Amino acid sequence: MAAATARFDLKLKSDEKELFAEAAALMGTTTAGFVRAAAKEKARALIEQETRVSLSARDFARIAAALDKPFAPNKALDKALKSVRGSVRRA
Repeated sequence: MAAATARFDLKLKSDEKELFAEAAALMGTTTAGFVRAAAKEKARALIEQETRVSLSARDFARIAAALDKPFAPNKALDKALKSVRGSVRRA
């Protein structure tokens, strides 16, 4: 395990500290190790939850069908493409 290179101080109420210390003892680790592991677990779960897109089977089927269709620009996009063709050069 790599040595810690950053410090994070946290003020706790005494009952919170006791709770974390008791849980840490049950896990056979230090209070700091317990808090670090619990925070890491919670952070990963939250990031996973907030970055995952879940779709119903119906919505997935609609998106898949839309992706399977050939692309056709609407009038606004067609107009925008025509207006920039003269000013944009390809490398």
